[in-house]
Amino acid sequence: MISIKNAAQLERMRQAGALLYEVMQKLREVVRPGETTAAIDAYAEELIRKEGALPSFLNYRGYPASICASVDDQVVHGIPTDKQPLQAGSILSIDCGLVLDGWQADSAFTVGVGEISPPLALLIEVTERCFFEGARQAISGNRVGDIGHAVQTLAERHGYGVIRDLTGHGIGRNMHEDPSVPNFGEPGRGARLRPGMTLALEPMISLGSWQVQEMQDGWTITTLDGSPCAHYEHTIAITEDGLPEILTLPGHTWQ
Repeated sequence: MISIKNAAQLERMRQAGALLYEVMQKLREVVRPGETTAAIDAYAEELIRKEGALPSFLNYRGYPASICASVDDQVVHGIPTDKQPLQAGSILSIDCGLVLDGWQADSAFTVGVGEISPPLALLIEVTERCFFEGARQAISGNRVGDIGHAVQTLAERHGYGVIRDLTGHGIGRNMHEDPSVPNFGEPGRGARLRPGMTLALEPMISLGSWQVQEMQDGWTITTLDGSPCAHYEHTIAITEDGLPEILTLPGHTWQ
């Protein structure tokens, strides 16, 4: 069942999104060679709790950390560790969520660890562009398939794989709500978008194949062919008229 938020509820989500934006900006600053993802996770939890919010991911369905920290071919759900410091030339995806006054926000980015190769830098850039291409289709009257089609079209134009087994999702009081928002699809298909819907759009784009596998820890998802993968996510709200509001990117204006 799709939840439609009223103006007061959207304002609560806007506040949660603004706080998560600040957290994510600070996490970007500490990604460097030699740092551990466990240290970044501890820092994230400290930042979230200091502002009176709760980390969404911690203990969610048994997940043991406040962020997902996915390195190189890890697509999502990488568990932070202090056993493998970050290496220069790698890419790191950080996915984080928080709950503020009962309302959720969810966001993710991929960043290079030190200097990275041009192909990896382009993968990160295109993945971010995929989000914005998809979000441009998130307008009242369109359908979920319009979002996925836009993401897929841009990614595949560059020869990349669009992860199909994992999707974006509705979000509100719960981290995962209806509808699912795939990063592929046919225009004009799927749930119709209506004002007050709030969605987490999150392209996951691979340098190679779209196929994935789950590791033995029961959480970490990697590409089947070992290709690096980038991830970019924001929480958005469908508006009465025009393009969506990006709740986890305050101050963003559409060009």
